[in-house]
Amino acid sequence: MKAKLVLLAVLLTAGSAFAASEADYKAAYAAAEAANAEAGKLRNQWSPTVSTLAAAKKAGDAGDFDKAIEAAKEAEALAKASIFQATSEKTRWKEMEIR
Repeated sequence: MKAKLVLLAVLLTAGSAFAASEADYKAAYAAAEAANAEAGKLRNQWSPTVSTLAAAKKAGDAGDFDKAIEAAKEAEALAKASIFQATSEKTRWKEMEIR
């Protein structure tokens, strides 16, 4: 019985140890904002990135840091994809064959 209680306590503690913190959220959000700002400099911000950033902020403001981090990482990935698109299209158009 005592071993089961100890195991339960360890599992409960471990679950909370892996929960995201506000600092984790702020770092993920800052990275997403930075990538989105870079996409803006390239004049290629995507609207899904903006809405996903808004969802991350809303979840972070509500204290749901796990959900906020997930949304922030998705927004960062979207922003990086838009950066890739903008930079690759700068040179790719030259490779097109005119028929």
